[in-house]
Amino acid sequence: MGALRRRVALGMAVLTASGLFALAAPGTAQAASVCPGREVATLPFSTGTVHVFRRGDYVCAYTAPRTAGTKRPMSVSVQARGNRPVVDKGRYTHRAGPVTVHAGHRCVRVKGAVGGGSVSSGWILC
Repeated sequence: MGALRRRVALGMAVLTASGLFALAAPGTAQAASVCPGREVATLPFSTGTVHVFRRGDYVCAYTAPRTAGTKRPMSVSVQARGNRPVVDKGRYTHRAGPVTVHAGHRCVRVKGAVGGGSVSSGWILC
């Protein structure tokens, strides 16, 4: 019985992985699917843009550079009021994030940076 369960689990894993590869699309179509939901804010700054999405009680964001391709410091953070921020920070070529928080009906603060440029939204989506 255990061997059958392992085979079924392996088969499901292969099907799931192949389905995910089939859904991935190159270019902007892939970038649009980084966060679920509807884009509710775009925060441009000198070296990039932070894209903010909302779906139900969740807020998701990612930072994209103006020009992709070279590895450089990038970050994105989303903080629901009363909670600590969720941060993705590192050296990336295409984007930092996505990061998602459960905001409920609380305001959120979104920050992003690429190289020397940065942006902070203040409290939004209240």
